[in-house]
Amino acid sequence: MPTRTVTVGSASGLHARPAALFVQAAAAAPVKVTIQVGEKRAVPANSMLSVLSLGAKKGTEVVLAAEGDGADEALDSLADLLARDLDAEEPANG
Repeated sequence: MPTRTVTVGSASGLHARPAALFVQAAAAAPVKVTIQVGEKRAVPANSMLSVLSLGAKKGTEVVLAAEGDGADEALDSLADLLARDLDAEEPANG
């Protein structure tokens, strides 16, 4: 199963807007993606409550995992999203 380890780059961590953007992108992925922090149980990346429950702050290392056709591309895209400071970026429709 392909995985990516990435450090959360957003100032607020995976909370509020950055979490919403990540969950939206994960839900649009062609494969099921999970996200895990440390030894905690991996949770569905397309679930806002599950992602928020991880309590991932800026600098937290998370592991993304997926399986199936398109897994590598989905993981690369999601890892890139998490590494950016989404708090500093302007909303696309804002």
